[in-house]
Amino acid sequence: MAADGDYGRAVTSAQPLIRARGLVKRFGDFTAVDGIDVEVRAGEAFGFLGPNGAGKSSTMRMVGCISPPSGGQLRILGMDPVADGAAIRARLGVCPQLDNLDPELTVRENLVVYAGYFGISRRVARARAAELLDFVQLTERADSVVEPLSGGMKRRLTIARALVNEPDIVLLDEPTTGLDPQARHLVWERLFRLKREGVTLVLTTHYMDEAEQLCDRLVVMDGGRIVAEGAPRELIGKYSTREVVELRFATDSQQEYADRVAGLAERVEVLPDRILLYVTDGDAVVGQLSGAGLAPANVLVRRSSLEDVFLLLTGRTLVD
Repeated sequence: MAADGDYGRAVTSAQPLIRARGLVKRFGDFTAVDGIDVEVRAGEAFGFLGPNGAGKSSTMRMVGCISPPSGGQLRILGMDPVADGAAIRARLGVCPQLDNLDPELTVRENLVVYAGYFGISRRVARARAAELLDFVQLTERADSVVEPLSGGMKRRLTIARALVNEPDIVLLDEPTTGLDPQARHLVWERLFRLKREGVTLVLTTHYMDEAEQLCDRLVVMDGGRIVAEGAPRELIGKYSTREVVELRFATDSQQEYADRVAGLAERVEVLPDRILLYVTDGDAVVGQLSGAGLAPANVLVRRSSLEDVFLLLTGRTLVD
């Protein structure tokens, strides 16, 4: 393992580590991924966002070389995932959405045994396991069996396992789903440290704050297609306003106030329980409410977020 906690190989090529052109995945008559173009560069954290059924998982499975493309071109580390799947998988680290640790083995044994699948000697594996357990703050639990560990501990161990082969790319599918806030932030801190050390991360997430925290760039997918791409702040600047004012009126229907606030904002969105005003200066708009004869029961001014962009692009309708 590289010194000073550098858990990824030094990849200096100017070529993208992942390159997809017109990538398609079909399941019978259903098209899950519909001709997307993606590039992931060395050392960046890249995210796939989208509602259920958007095509994120199908894309990640193709990148992970466990599901062949139905069309288009895909190159991982300069190789063809169909012809060179085994060679690519040897250089990937994978953190699946559901932890699949061996509950009967100890924390350390989960890493050492997994290292054996990559042909890593037991001596090297034990040394690497010690470094990784220190990295994810599990050294004190090294000899504990996995079963009684908390969800956050299991997640950190799964991330450590994904690093045991010193991968060029780490794939993370919903890395903090189901964790409490404290555990989520600890996982974020570990992933941010990996990113800072030059490890290339590719993740899917349903948490918009997670994407804002971790991703250098991301794509928003919907219906198998990419509907937006860029850095989080770029997307917010392009698709939303600087601030959002949330108004709640003491009425059964917020809709009756929509026309009265329309002139105060660049865009108005009426929800069952509140009205959202997309504006540049939230405080200035709040100051205009009384002049317009409006007295909402509750007012909140906040900065626009990636979630606002996500909901604008993909809608608020729940997709099964």
